[in-house]
Amino acid sequence: MILEALSVFPEMFEPVMSTSILGRARRAGLFEFSAYNLRDWTHDRHRTVDDEPYGGGQGMLMKVEPIYEAVESIAATGPKPHVVFFTPCGAPFDQTCAERLATYDRLLFVCGRYEGMDERAYTLADECISIGDYVLTGGELPAMVVMDAVVRLIPGALGDEQSNKDESFATGDDGGLLEYEQYTRPAEFRGMGVPEILLSGDHAKVDAWRRENALDRTCRWRPDLIADARLSESERARAAELLERYHGSSDKAYG
Repeated sequence: MILEALSVFPEMFEPVMSTSILGRARRAGLFEFSAYNLRDWTHDRHRTVDDEPYGGGQGMLMKVEPIYEAVESIAATGPKPHVVFFTPCGAPFDQTCAERLATYDRLLFVCGRYEGMDERAYTLADECISIGDYVLTGGELPAMVVMDAVVRLIPGALGDEQSNKDESFATGDDGGLLEYEQYTRPAEFRGMGVPEILLSGDHAKVDAWRRENALDRTCRWRPDLIADARLSESERARAAELLERYHGSSDKAYG
């Protein structure tokens, strides 16, 4: 997989892309990464990438010309990239989106700054994404968030292939729930113990407890996930009981 970012601050990426799981996966050759400086596609001595908005208003907008030239130039080398922009108008980013993006051979993330971009730049986008309803100073952090989520899905990136399947929001056969509680040594800490079943060595009972615990945690903390979770009939009945207990109504699962 090839991951690329276009930014006015390309130096922001290297510390993240060279550290921890991303760094190990990159060094192992599981993906390639390049960050490009948008200013390299400007043609004035000040390397200008922004200008005042037509019609007035606060702040500056990113100019369309360098973005277009940059994306076209980058795309001309190698396989055609899937181009992603970040904007509040974009589809909310979630695990399903990460899994879909992980199927592409090449992803190019275009990172905005200032008050946004000239609207014409978005015609380059294959898709637009939002990582949440809040304001950031640029698209670099969203791009790193998305790349982190995508790289974890590359076979071999985590070492243990089961890790992706057991995590919160995973969309496999048992997915859609928050991850179950986890514990490690010591078995007792300041009066707080580890659930006895996890010390039993009975893997079947442990698996059953983890499934029940994941259902309980999801009903308590993220009831909005229950409606789309893959549950058996008995689990859905149990979820209704838990929603009633925690929220006074099973309607919490649907809105």
